[in-house]
Amino acid sequence: MGVVVAERPGPAVSDSLRAQQVILWSTPVVALVLLVLFASFPGFFPPMSPNMTATQVAGFYRDHTPMIRFSMVGFNLCGIMIVPFFVLIMVQMQRMRGQSHIFAFSYLAAVVAGAVLFALSDILFGVAAFRPERSPDLIQLLNDMAWILFIAPIGMLVAQFVLLALAVYFDDDSDPIFPRWVGHYSIATAVLMAPSAGAAVFRDGPLAWNGAVSFWLRNIAFAAFVIVMFFLLRGVYRRQAEQQAPA
Repeated sequence: MGVVVAERPGPAVSDSLRAQQVILWSTPVVALVLLVLFASFPGFFPPMSPNMTATQVAGFYRDHTPMIRFSMVGFNLCGIMIVPFFVLIMVQMQRMRGQSHIFAFSYLAAVVAGAVLFALSDILFGVAAFRPERSPDLIQLLNDMAWILFIAPIGMLVAQFVLLALAVYFDDDSDPIFPRWVGHYSIATAVLMAPSAGAAVFRDGPLAWNGAVSFWLRNIAFAAFVIVMFFLLRGVYRRQAEQQAPA
């Protein structure tokens, strides 16, 4: 007599939607925490100048050691918490038709790489504040490395926006997951953020790491994208829940 082996059922659709809902509505909380940490770092308001001397940089870390440590420990603990929001975007990219999921998996790789670089910059800021009594030249070196890693490696972020745009453009469903303007907006965000790569070269002007383009435009464009995508994903989630609801 043959033995019938029952297949293990997959996760319920409702469970998948519930997980998406948790990630979606935790995003404003995570964003608020990161905003508080961002505002807590004394070197962001105003952003430190690349032209500060070694003595000035060492003095900054010596005078603001507690707040620098607080903000960087917080970033190391909480910075990774924004990644599930982008994974939520990836989940919706996988629901699109007309593409083989390569855009979604490439998007995830770009997200992870960007998160690693962000974590490295936090660590270097923290190392600079770990021994504020060390040589000013060494503190300046650590500070330079932290700032350049924080601002200049923009390629992974640009890749995220371009890959999302390509997925939107290749979605040939009559009822697409994301409207076509999302692709245009993603490309525009990539264009706005790309010039901050110049922070690894320029020490003066809008492309320096404290400049209007490399610091302010880059960070504002990124924050605006997260806000826009939050409200868009909320609508996509509701539509998916209605489509998958039992009759």
